Amino acid sequence: MGNINYTPQDILHKQFKERSIGKGYDMADVDEFLDNVIKDYDTYNKEIDRLNDENERLKAKVDELNRQVEVGATMNTRSANQQPVSNATNMDILKRLSNLERRVFGSQLGDNNGNDDSHLL
Repeated sequence: MGNINYTPQDILHKQFKERSIGKGYDMADVDEFLDNVIKDYDTYNKEIDRLNDENERLKAKVDELNRQVEVGATMNTRSANQQPVSNATNMDILKRLSNLERRVFGSQLGDNNGNDDSHLL
C-alpha cells in the first residue's frame, strides 16, 4: 500500500498548536493535518479499488475453473457409462492369467507337455 501518514491512533491523539494571537488553533497546522488525512483516504480508496478489481478477477477465475471441472466430470460420467461391463469374476481372471503364464513360461522352458488349455481362454 502507498505511504500512509497517520494511523487511527495518530488521528485520535493529534494535538494542534494554539494560535499565538487570539483563541483557537493554528489554521496552517490544522490544514496541513487535514491535507495529509485526505491523502491517506485517497491511498485507502485506491487500495480498496485495487483489491475489488483483484477480487472480481479471482471470482471470474474460480467460476471458469468450476465450469471446467463440471465439464470434465460430465465427460467422465459419460465415458464411465459407455464402458462395457464384464461378468468375469476375479477368480475367473486369475485362472485365465495362471493358464496364460503356464503356456508362455512353459513353452520358453521347453515344458509344454502337450497341454492345450486354450479352451479356458
